Amino acid sequence: MRFIDKTILPGDITPQAVFENRRNLIKAAAAGSFGMALAPWFSREALAANPEKLSAVLNQAYASKDGLTPYKYVTTYNNFYEFGTDKADPAEYAHTLQTRPWTISIEGLVKKPVTLDIDALLKLAPMEERIYRMRCVEGWSMVIPWDGYSLSKLINQVEPLGSAKYVEFISLADKVQMPGLKSKIIDWPYREGLRMDEAMNPLTLLTFGLYGEVLPKQNGAPVRIVLPWKYGFKSAKSIVKIRFTEEMPKTSWSQFDAREYGFYSNVNPQVDHPRWSQAMERRIGDPKGVFAPKIKTQMFNGYAEQVASMYAGMDLKKFY
Repeated sequence: MRFIDKTILPGDITPQAVFENRRNLIKAAAAGSFGMALAPWFSREALAANPEKLSAVLNQAYASKDGLTPYKYVTTYNNFYEFGTDKADPAEYAHTLQTRPWTISIEGLVKKPVTLDIDALLKLAPMEERIYRMRCVEGWSMVIPWDGYSLSKLINQVEPLGSAKYVEFISLADKVQMPGLKSKIIDWPYREGLRMDEAMNPLTLLTFGLYGEVLPKQNGAPVRIVLPWKYGFKSAKSIVKIRFTEEMPKTSWSQFDAREYGFYSNVNPQVDHPRWSQAMERRIGDPKGVFAPKIKTQMFNGYAEQVASMYAGMDLKKFY
């Protein structure tokens, strides 16, 4: 794997006006005397650099000061087994995912069950951009500017019953669109879940984009959950159903191997995965690549102030 020459900081991102002007220059050049030579390159560039924009205001309360992971790596180094188990598979194969039309049904123990299309969800609350540290169970991490709003905004709309203790998320499972479903690694569709207080925590983001653009398909388009204090597999992608339950839902990876993947899966450097330590991590995009020094993993991925109170009194080695 190759890594870029420097870590990008928020102030290093190309201003939109400069980017748009550069795009116009490329278009003009492609139409000129050497347009024939540039045309194939420009077609690929335009496809990659002209996604739909999202209007999101940076929320300073959730703005990590860590250097941002370059867009290149955020969108090409992914876990999304519906499109393959290799980190590069989602970027290669997720173009088959159709994100319009798209609906999410909200059901179970709620007063107002409803089915909403993606455009209604986009308009439900003001869009925020939040810079979150993200940690994968395999030991790599990223810092990503996600665009969305607190899941609690949607939950409050459907009015859960007092008996609702958990929230289950179910992802799309379509063999035509998702070649990875041919694999029997897990029992499809992909399922994840949270305790109600976790789902209502302000950090829990109903997410529609990153870097001010709609979610790329390989990153869980058109809507996913982002939980920065938990390992990445807890952040369900391409969600089609949200269900409120009284019993703890059975989640995909805990069903696959409960010894390795617990229901909570909070980032905890003191609790090792059975096959490797979780005490250290390596940032994707570090200019030193695989030779970059490892970083000490923080409890709850550095979000203890916001979430530790939810687990007061719990044995976090037992409830891992």
